[in-house]
Amino acid sequence: MIVFFKERLAFLSVPKTGTTAYESALRPRADMVISEPPMLKHAPVYRYNRFVRPMFLKVCDTELEVMAVMREPISWLGSWWRYRQRPFMAGKPNATHGISFDDFVLAYMKGKKPGFADVGSQFKFLEAQPNGVGVTHLFRYEDQPRLQAFLSKRLDVTLNLARENVSPEMPLNLSPDIAERFRRKFAEEFDLYESIA
Repeated sequence: MIVFFKERLAFLSVPKTGTTAYESALRPRADMVISEPPMLKHAPVYRYNRFVRPMFLKVCDTELEVMAVMREPISWLGSWWRYRQRPFMAGKPNATHGISFDDFVLAYMKGKKPGFADVGSQFKFLEAQPNGVGVTHLFRYEDQPRLQAFLSKRLDVTLNLARENVSPEMPLNLSPDIAERFRRKFAEEFDLYESIA
């Protein structure tokens, strides 16, 4: 999570959406950077609402706008599947070595997900709270020019991004029937993604 107080902006870090590169590029410009531990770096809207928002509201009498990035849902799962195939993951319980992308997605669709497929939900991460707090500015991962234009204008910066925390390059082959089942079961993920202007 990155906070720009003067610009009244909090940039939430949805996992596997390239936010580590933005964090590195914007760190010198940010007023607050939470990069560790992961449960705070990747604080979803509900955690932001419970812990970070009250701090600014009560101490500074300030409401921040919230921005985030969402990745196309199948691509997002693919990034997790590839990320967990990095060499150092070999032998670890969350590794996806020897697991096909089809099997990874099938495991993700289970009610009780095995550890290697328990990667959360972008929809749940971005879900608006009962008090109305939600994401003010939502961008598609696949539309980097729009995201960068927004940040450049809002923060008056020139972005110089490096690729960081990148998943290994591997083909994503998802069977059409499994893709269709995934789209039906997680329709809210696709609806949210499609709603991004």
